[in-house]
Amino acid sequence: MNAAIEPRIRPVPSAAVEAAPSEAAPLLELRGISKQFPGVKALDDVSFAVRPGEVHMLLGENGAGKSSLMKVLCGAYRADAGEYFHKGEKVEITSPADARKLGIAVIFQEFSLVPYLDIAQNIFLGREFKARVPGFIDRERTYREAKRVLDWIGFDIDPRTPVHSLGVAQQQMVEIAKALSQEARILVMDEPTAALSDRETERLFAMMRQLQAQGVAIVYISHRMAEVFALGDRITVLRDGRNAGQALPGETTPDELVRMMVGRSVDMSYPRHFAETPGEIALEVTGLSAANGIRDIDLVVRAGEIVGLCGLVGSGRTEVARAIFGADPVTAGEIRVFGQLRTGGPDRAAAQGIALIPESRKSEGLALIRSVSDNLAIAGLDRLFPNGLFKPGRAKRSAEELIARLRIATPSPNQTVGLLSGGNQQKVVIGKWLAAEARLFIFDEPTRGIDVGAKSEIFALIDQLVAQGAAVLMISSEQAEIVHVCDRAYVMREGRIVGELARQQLSEENIVKMGMHHG
Repeated sequence: MNAAIEPRIRPVPSAAVEAAPSEAAPLLELRGISKQFPGVKALDDVSFAVRPGEVHMLLGENGAGKSSLMKVLCGAYRADAGEYFHKGEKVEITSPADARKLGIAVIFQEFSLVPYLDIAQNIFLGREFKARVPGFIDRERTYREAKRVLDWIGFDIDPRTPVHSLGVAQQQMVEIAKALSQEARILVMDEPTAALSDRETERLFAMMRQLQAQGVAIVYISHRMAEVFALGDRITVLRDGRNAGQALPGETTPDELVRMMVGRSVDMSYPRHFAETPGEIALEVTGLSAANGIRDIDLVVRAGEIVGLCGLVGSGRTEVARAIFGADPVTAGEIRVFGQLRTGGPDRAAAQGIALIPESRKSEGLALIRSVSDNLAIAGLDRLFPNGLFKPGRAKRSAEELIARLRIATPSPNQTVGLLSGGNQQKVVIGKWLAAEARLFIFDEPTRGIDVGAKSEIFALIDQLVAQGAAVLMISSEQAEIVHVCDRAYVMREGRIVGELARQQLSEENIVKMGMHHG
């Protein structure tokens, strides 16, 4: 086994970073990059450069080519055409090993962790420390070095903890530690704050400032405009696999960037008609406790309204959703759906008209190796084929209708769903429940990793659902979404609901106060 690279961030001589990032020579430059997949041209003559000590924001709708470009950059994909230059010299990047030699590390939005290895093993996977005895790994040094990296980023956890036992936010921190342990000189971050709390986000931004000061170049993919203008030194926008333009944060506006991304103006205020007289009770939860740690949960959701469920990361929001859907065992209390007692697992929940759009779409929402058509049909098999006989033609027609309705970017219903962009995968997860004719929708982080154009579409769809009589329980880490979209909201802290905010009380300040402070 190869000895691990020492996970130390070493200072860079001041002369290397004294020039402003916008004036320095590119550390890495990609010219004329093209990449084609069956039926899709993911990248078409894209050029991109990143300079030492700069944060280069990369924007674009889902499917615009951002992730494909980053996978070409890190050697996960091999470009069909184009050239690479490192410090002005032409180089080849044909594999992840080539990229690592150039100091490139990537933190993907979809995690690359091995669930049944522990944190330390994941951080140094493929770069294990050799023991004195040939063929053995120095485990004590592995845990010691992992602990040092974790302490450096402020993540207080035992490095022997199995990754599968961690929440999404904690797994994100492990991904960050893994990247930093590689002594990255070019660090790519794909939606790194999507699963982080405000406190964890502030810690991440502080780390980024330290890395910048040491001359590390950061490529930052984000759909949050506040981050783009707070962190970015330069902005590159992709659209339909091509360069749509570049801008400096001080010389552009969010509206201009959105127009560049989507080729049209997009209303980012998510306007909707709030429910004045909600309908019947769709979901009634009383005294609910579950094995996942939630306790004494009381909440009500009525037809025709969107009810928020908010609080800090780790407060128990997702656990409430899983318990209602039957994914985690209930230990006390009861759940009623449209007046009927809710019992059994997820199959029974689906039969009662409950839909769960989970936080982790890849591991819990989709069959990645199956087609778009198969995924759109799976939740509604009983409704589409009541006699139990599968009819491919009917499945295809249903899929085509949903693809058109949701504007899913796919070359055909037969496309493997794992090849779609994150935003289009999220639309497929929503679409399968539309096919099942669900009446109670639980959205857990519905816009995580979704671009601004798709966000507007998804919120318009949610508004359409409630206008037609559906009920929605929506979990979001972005308080602005809760405030602008929900009719009212429950706030959680430490596994309990600590309060309810009516429409007129619903503000980001009140959510934070209730979610953080006791009493």
